[in-house]
Amino acid sequence: MTGFINQMEPSFDEKEREALNAYMESGGWVTEFKKTREFEREIARYTGAKYCSVVSNGTVSLAVALMACGIGAGDEVLVPDYTMAATPDAVALTGAEPVFVDIERETLCMDYQEMLRAVTERTKAVMLVSINGRYPIQMERIAAFCREQGILLIEDAAQSLGSFYKGKHIGRYGEIGSFSFSAPKIITTGQGGALITDNEALFERIKLIRDFGRESGGSDHYLIKGWNFKFTDLQAVIGLEQMKKLPQRVKRKKELGRIYERELRGIPQIETIQTDLANTPPWFFDILCEQRDELMAYLKERGIGSRPFYPALHREPAFCREGDFPNAEYAAAHGLWLPSAVSLSDTTVAYICGVIKEFYR
Repeated sequence: MTGFINQMEPSFDEKEREALNAYMESGGWVTEFKKTREFEREIARYTGAKYCSVVSNGTVSLAVALMACGIGAGDEVLVPDYTMAATPDAVALTGAEPVFVDIERETLCMDYQEMLRAVTERTKAVMLVSINGRYPIQMERIAAFCREQGILLIEDAAQSLGSFYKGKHIGRYGEIGSFSFSAPKIITTGQGGALITDNEALFERIKLIRDFGRESGGSDHYLIKGWNFKFTDLQAVIGLEQMKKLPQRVKRKKELGRIYERELRGIPQIETIQTDLANTPPWFFDILCEQRDELMAYLKERGIGSRPFYPALHREPAFCREGDFPNAEYAAAHGLWLPSAVSLSDTTVAYICGVIKEFYR
């Protein structure tokens, strides 16, 4: 193989360049306006949600979701111990307290029984992360428990655009679903986030929070406390072109996932993670492996990029919590993300897997 194979890279072509040029030549003001609303409608259409609002990034989208639901100081929000730091950080932005919960070994998503053990009288919400587009084994029991107990279910579906569970898009099982459009995601606008909901009252509150809490655009009459979390039409122009490519990217991600699974099957030092490839386009192709750091170095020497999993957050200095989280700790110590760009060829994936086999031989 020639050239370094990045672990991940965004995908653009002449369509984005032409659309941006046409927008600028039309006299667009760059700030959010008609293109932003069009992008929101496309996300709502694709996911099947009634409403969508886009914001400046995925961390902000999670915080706005919690704010719209009335979460604040004195409240507790359950989050998985294995997730990107944006999940508990968004909780902290509201003044609430993130409470870590261990994950399922099979899917790396929040464990239902561990969630039950973490619930207290201060628990006001569960932040369910569909890590890498996956849903937990006990997805329906988690949703049912939250409904029965009056606990809000917020879905951190940052990595899950294009993923479905029983015919319903991930992000639509709770009050609000949140997506991210950062550079490594299946579609990207550089930065950006989106919130979907079927609840009109929540949608109206989201719109207020993301725009200073003011009555309408350009107004200086403030109905509630809000901030400037808005998007831009410049990003929306890129996002609209990316959305046109989403169905093909979903298809290709699933194809690449099947190749990885087939090629890596039977290597005793590697554990693949339970993924429903009929409904889930993996964000990153992930494995649990022995000698993880040595394998990373071996791959790099041969021109192949990889990346270790997120850490178990309770151990990080920013959070530093006591507790027993064996599955999160195991994933953090053994997890490896392999090259995952949608532009990868079948031949390139076969080569990557061949190098991995060579290392373990």
